[in-house]
Formats: sequence, structure tokens, C-alpha cells
Amino acid sequence: MVSVEVSDAVVVVRARTRSGVPAGCTGCGQLSGWCHSRYTRRLSDVTLAGKPLRIILSVRRLYCENIACSKATFAEQVPGLTVRYQRRTPALQRLVEDVGVVLAGRGGSRMLRILKIRLSRVAVLSQLMRVPLPPLVTPQVLGVDDFALYGDTYGTLLVDATTRLPLTLWEGRDAERLGRWLREHPGVEVACRDGSLAYRQGITAGAPDAVQVSDRFHLWQGLSRRVQDIASAHRGCLPAAPPPIGDAGSARVEETVENTTADTRAERHARRLFEAVQTLTRSGRSHSSVARELGLNRRTVSKYARAHTWQEVVRRPPRKPSTLDFYLDYLQQRWDEGQHSAKILHEELQTKGYLGHYQRVKMAVAPLRKGLPIDEPRERPPSPREAARWITTHPHRRGPHINDRLPRLLDHCPELRTAHDLVRRFADMLDNRDATSLPEWLEDLANTGLAPLTGLARALREDRDAVAQGITTPYNSGVNEGRITDVKLQKRLMAGRAGVRLLRHRVVLIAHLRRRYADRPTISPR
Repeated sequence: MVSVEVSDAVVVVRARTRSGVPAGCTGCGQLSGWCHSRYTRRLSDVTLAGKPLRIILSVRRLYCENIACSKATFAEQVPGLTVRYQRRTPALQRLVEDVGVVLAGRGGSRMLRILKIRLSRVAVLSQLMRVPLPPLVTPQVLGVDDFALYGDTYGTLLVDATTRLPLTLWEGRDAERLGRWLREHPGVEVACRDGSLAYRQGITAGAPDAVQVSDRFHLWQGLSRRVQDIASAHRGCLPAAPPPIGDAGSARVEETVENTTADTRAERHARRLFEAVQTLTRSGRSHSSVARELGLNRRTVSKYARAHTWQEVVRRPPRKPSTLDFYLDYLQQRWDEGQHSAKILHEELQTKGYLGHYQRVKMAVAPLRKGLPIDEPRERPPSPREAARWITTHPHRRGPHINDRLPRLLDHCPELRTAHDLVRRFADMLDNRDATSLPEWLEDLANTGLAPLTGLARALREDRDAVAQGITTPYNSGVNEGRITDVKLQKRLMAGRAGVRLLRHRVVLIAHLRRRYADRPTISPR
């Protein structure tokens, strides 16, 4: 017996279970049709036609005819509609749980409100934490990596590298916790990790028979950082990368620079500091004492002391290329011919195909009015990070810009040349998955005399077996990096206020939720 009432605010369905139909006891499961009484249950269901749906259901309370059962009476349940002690239908309960997994408390509450389901953020989080985690199956290939939890506190994430599903996470990255987890879950055959000593010790203690694999990405990242350290230590070699300026052009620029006066506030400040630093350093004072007297950083004093003119220390970022660069020679030619009107010059350039604004032409000819050369694009030297990126990039993936400048830099700096050769040798080992030449490469790395590479060689020698496995085997921690990105996303969704227990719950459940919905077949419209 079912009746439906529709109003502007809600849809109400009134229903009644059939009498005389046996129902199973919730205690022992034995069927019984002996009715004790009836009572009304009020259930919430998913929306119908955009309106909240309420179900008012009359159910029976039955006697249990099993004498041995602890229950004297029990309430009948309607499969797919009612659950004991639950005022939501299973469909609505799954919706609330899935929204909580995806959007957490406040976001989940707002989404449910859009779906005409009013539930507070605390209630959403409560329902989320009641969802049981899937049973943990010990993986054959385990991925271990750390992630920033908050501030200077890090956490550890374990991932099944075969199924690509997260297993668990906890605060800290100590060896004892990892070893204890591995002893509680025996069966791990391969463990992928970074070069962390704590993880190495934890895997050795918890799963001594497991093959440890040092991740290829972390090996390459560590080598790239050492190359950047070398480039930072030899920063003076980096200006050799841009194309050399002609002698005539250099003389003209130097002459112009010497005759230029400090017009702006930044230029006047740079000139005063330059003169003060040069005066004190020429008297034999150390950079540290000059820094204390002038109230500057020691690096700032060193920069001003190395400079030949105050113009070198003024922050002048190179002008970016623009569509006007193609017409600079024509502007110079027309200026020399006596045409000094920016408006007329702009009109002439428009007839030649220039589509830029008049203001850009006006700014371009401004130096000519002061007797200065036109401001052409200047090539700045690479930063240490850019130089390291040039060296670590595969030769076939380097652009013409890098291929033109990197050889000049390597010819000028033997240390960077040495680092470049070692990087390319290690890249060949990774590409060919051949670690035969690893001992020789480590020996050459240690004999370079460069402190960053010497320290890296010492660390890799202590972990040489895992490094060789990382080069030769297909196992890696790439799946961990993807899951760590997911962990950071979930933290941001909760404004970084999630505790470890809630974060672990969401990270594990959301991965299984995605897998569950991804496996469902898509029904294409006819």
C-alpha cells in the first residue's frame, strides 16, 4: 500500500509493509510471521524531481519464535530501503558518504545543500569517519615516500605499486615505524624508496629479504641539485653563455655608460653604495667589516666590490623581445635622417605591417632624444638553475637557444664541463638500464674535486645495490609522487586543518572511490 503527496517543498511517500509475510529475525535469522505491533519509520531519500523525498513507512514488530534467541521481538527490515538505526535510505547514505569522501566537511555540506539535503559539516565528517577502510592486502611491490604534512613536519605514505592504490599514511618518517609496519604485514618482495637513510634502515629491519630500489627520479633529482650547486659556486662563469658583443658596440656602450648620470632614485642609491663600498675596500678593509659598518649583507658588499662601475649593480632586467624589434633598424635610420616625430614614425611603421601601439614606438625612440643608443634586447646570463637545466636536459630536447649558448659556457668553465660529462654518462646508464659502469662512474664522481659531487658519490656508494636496482629494474616511485600530489590536494580542500586520521581516511577512500566509478561501463546515448 503506497500513497504519494506532492507539495511545493517536499515529496512525501506513505507506505506500509504487507501483513502475513514472514520476516527474518535480526538476531538469529529465523523467519517469523507472528506480529507483535506496528510502528512508523520516517526515512530521508535522494531527491525526486529536485525536491526532498520523505518516506513514512509503517513496519511490523514481530515475535521471534526461536526460544534460544536472545531477542523476544524484532523489527522487520525492507531490503534496499531500511537499515537498522538509520534514518536515511542506503542510496542517500552512499551519496552522503561519497560526497564526504570527495569534498570533506564544509564543501560536502554545501554540495549536499545544492542537492536539497541539509546536513552540517560535522555530520558529514562523522558519516565519513564511519566508513570502514577497505581491507589491507600486503603488496608485493611497495612504494615508500615522504610528504610535507605541515610546516617542518613530514609524513610517510605507503602505496601498492602494482594496484597504484594508497595503503596508509602516518606522521613522521622514522625507521622504527616503517619497520614495525613491515613486520606486521609480511610478504613485501620489492620496496621502492628515495635515498633516505631512515627508510633504508626501516626496510632492512622490517623486511630484510625485500629488494630495495632507489628511485630513478630521486637519483636524477639529487644529481641535478649538485649540478646547480656547482653552477652557483662558479657564478662568475655564467656571463660567458650569452653571445659576445662586438668591439665597436662594446666601446659605444661603455662610453655611453660612463657618461650616463644617475637619474632615478634606485640609480642614485646604487651609486652612493658603490662609492662607499669601493672606498672602504680599497683601504684594505674586509668585506665583513665593511658590511658591519654600512649595515649591509656581506653578499651585497661582495657584489658592489666586484663591480667595475655602479651601473653593473643596478637592477636592470633585460627587455623582453617585442614585435617592434624587427623595425628597430628602420627607426634608427629614420632618426638619423631627421624624422624625430614618434607619431609619424608610428604611421610609417604601420604601413610596413607593424600592429603595435603608438606608445611602444614613443618609448623606443626616447633614448635617442637623450643621445643614447636605441634600447635593443639584451641577452642576460643564465641563472645557476637555468645552467643546471641546460646541462641535465637531453641533447635532442635542447632548443637552438641552448645549443648556441651551452658550448660557450662549458668551454669557459672546466668544472661545469666535468659535471656535464658525468651527467650524460649517468643519463646513458638510465636510458640503457645498464649499471655495469656504475662503479667506474662513482669513482670518477669522487675524483672530480668538486665538493657537491664528492658528497653525492659518498652517499651513492653506501646505497650502491639499491642504486643499481633503480637503474636496471622497471620499478620506481612514480606512483608515490602522484599520490602525494593527491594528498596535497586533499589538504588544501580542508584548508590544511585535517588531522592525520581524517587525512588518511580520505586519501585511501577517495582512491578506491575513483577506481570504483572508473570501472563502471559508460552508457552512450542512442
